Amino acid sequence: MLRSVAKVYGSRVLTVILTGMGADGRNGGKDIIKAGGTLIAQDEESSVVWGMPGAVAEAGMCSAILPLRDLAPYVLDYADGTLR
Repeated sequence: MLRSVAKVYGSRVLTVILTGMGADGRNGGKDIIKAGGTLIAQDEESSVVWGMPGAVAEAGMCSAILPLRDLAPYVLDYADGTLR
């Protein structure tokens, strides 16, 4: 899915990786970053399973790694241009 999103929306994409198993988000996240998009992840402490966000965080792909409570405010700031 992330590969398709990157192809269509390119640098306008903000991807949020939340708690979950696996590392497939890392593969699609590479395409988001390559297209100029932004990727953030939920932090380990607030994740039930840190597999998916951990994979992108450990790959150094994240602009931010945040607790769950801070993700929505970050997305809102990003959307209104405060973080660019």
